Amino acid sequence: MNSKLFIYSILTTIFLASFCTGSEQIKNDLANVQLTLQHTSVRPDSNSSIKITFEMAEGWHFYALSAFGKTFPDMGLKLNANADGINFGQPIFPSANEYFDKVTNQKLGVYSGTFHVFIPFSTNIDSVTTDVNITIDGVACNEQLCKKADYQLSIPIEISEDATMDITAFGLPAPEETQDSVVVTPQGSSTAITAKLVVLPLAVLAGLLLNVMPCVWPILPIIVMRLVTQAQNGKAKSLALGIAFAIGIMLFFAALAAVNIILKLGFGLVFQWGDQFRNPAFVTGMALLMVVLALYMFGLFTLGLPAVSTGKGKGGFFGSVGMGFLAAVLSTPCSFAILTFVLAWAQTQPIPLATITILLIGVGMGAPYVVLTMIPKMLAKIPKPGRWMELFKHATGFILLGIAVKLLEAVPDEKIINILYYAVVLAVCVWMWGVCINYETPQSKKWSIRFTAILLAIIFAFLLLTAPSKGLINWQPYDAEVIAKAQEEKQPVLIEFTADWCMSCKVLERTVYSNKKIADLIKSKGVLAIRGDTTDYDSVATKALKEVYNQPAVPVTILLLPDEPKPIVLAGNLIKNKLTTYLQELRDAGE
Repeated sequence: MNSKLFIYSILTTIFLASFCTGSEQIKNDLANVQLTLQHTSVRPDSNSSIKITFEMAEGWHFYALSAFGKTFPDMGLKLNANADGINFGQPIFPSANEYFDKVTNQKLGVYSGTFHVFIPFSTNIDSVTTDVNITIDGVACNEQLCKKADYQLSIPIEISEDATMDITAFGLPAPEETQDSVVVTPQGSSTAITAKLVVLPLAVLAGLLLNVMPCVWPILPIIVMRLVTQAQNGKAKSLALGIAFAIGIMLFFAALAAVNIILKLGFGLVFQWGDQFRNPAFVTGMALLMVVLALYMFGLFTLGLPAVSTGKGKGGFFGSVGMGFLAAVLSTPCSFAILTFVLAWAQTQPIPLATITILLIGVGMGAPYVVLTMIPKMLAKIPKPGRWMELFKHATGFILLGIAVKLLEAVPDEKIINILYYAVVLAVCVWMWGVCINYETPQSKKWSIRFTAILLAIIFAFLLLTAPSKGLINWQPYDAEVIAKAQEEKQPVLIEFTADWCMSCKVLERTVYSNKKIADLIKSKGVLAIRGDTTDYDSVATKALKEVYNQPAVPVTILLLPDEPKPIVLAGNLIKNKLTTYLQELRDAGE
């Protein structure tokens, strides 16, 4: 494991809670931790203990110290106790639960749910009241992230000759009830076995459900009848072709299983489901893919059906295998979310279990074709595709658009507007691809339209999605006093008037002010760079643009140079060469 694989969010130190006789308790979003004394008062030269109770939030756990040993000592849960005149023994931890860790790709010991840690102690001083201080250090994790957890608890204890030492809370657990190493308990093993027994049937069920998807349902009867027809009414051959078709479907899922294995073995890392959603580029791509899939559901474009659906497919065993593979591919627009989740889950499981699970989804999807080729009369009992299927597809499309919006919550605010603009452009390109042509459109015209659609998608992706380099130019907000002072000191000033709603301004930022040569010239010549934001009608920059510089619109760049009596106006976004020339003619800073 590598420290880079964990995302540490350092929690604010939790201050001591108010005094409570016999116990001390703190809560946060990770755990509820309570400190309890076995005896509220103890006699000198006596033995007692402390109990620390952890109630972990759902889905969170601490790693057992023995899970990592000396390799990563900072990962395990550690407790330290101190108090004047008290000798503390080693903490006594419960048996750790078995947990399959996605980062290390192995089973580790963790503490989850509610558990207790005991710390025995003895006293060797006379009567006194002192504070017992407990420091807790560890890393709390769930399936997506980890947080550094530091707790400090304190509770007073009285040491007195008159102490009765009544047991108020607990006694030390028996030795066999605790263990400082990872133990695979019978309960844990039973849970793991039960989970597998549940997952495998669910995989078959998921495969069956793929046939109900609107991408597959309309052609299911056509495929089955085509297979039966190719068999020439022979039941044995009909069954063989049905099995061949199911094998073709399974080949698709075998390919998916191979991808899972390659990701785990080829890269030496476990795919950490959730980490990719912290990458704005990945999230943007996923959101736009959801938009395209939604457009498919709305009928703006279609995917080519397997040859079997047109009656032109080749017969025979191998032909049926190929058509089965194509049918599985055809289901992907509707099953994309399911298959993505399955692949992510498979990355957290041992390779044999993950492979079997993925293949069982293929078994579930292919099984109806085998049954229906055996008993073609059952087709009459299957509801026929109709308007209800179209409405179902449309509803699915709206759900996909909702998912796209949800995904954009992980994108920085300043990028969201551009992504939404590009989603509109992408929708137009998809519309051009699927609606602006038909089967009667000449081949040359068809491909010219589609080439134009692809070209527009690429150009606008560059303009809207490729963020300009940050930090190249040290922009200052528009301030008339700052500009006036710079002019008094003979410092050159560059003012870029822009607005969030201005598309040409975005082009200018990417083609001119993200250029390293321009940025280096501005720095080396000591130019004061001012960005005038005219997004709002009544902003200071908006008023200056109209009243001071008499410019009607943005984008516009104003140069105030020491040797020029009047401002130099560079309007539009095709100013790179002129701006470069003006900057090169300036003296270097300090000359």
